[in-house]
Amino acid sequence: MVERAVRQSRKDSNGNIVGLGDAGATWSVRSSVNVIADIDSRLYRYYVPWLSGRTEITVVNGPTGRYLRTDRDRTLKNNLDDLPDC
Repeated sequence: MVERAVRQSRKDSNGNIVGLGDAGATWSVRSSVNVIADIDSRLYRYYVPWLSGRTEITVVNGPTGRYLRTDRDRTLKNNLDDLPDC
């Protein structure tokens, strides 16, 4: 399984995560739809590196469909929102 560090996120006008990135990486920026497919295929694992460790990015089934999120601090807030824009 290939691991990809995510240091940026792309948000739409409503604040929804629509892409993930890591400046300079050949795969960056990758759409959320493609990241979800990558995770589902188990060929790629995406994570956010923090100074205090790392957090896996998971696929969640929400009321409006599947989306990407992290659970770094065990709150309902999606920590991908905190990443700089790409």
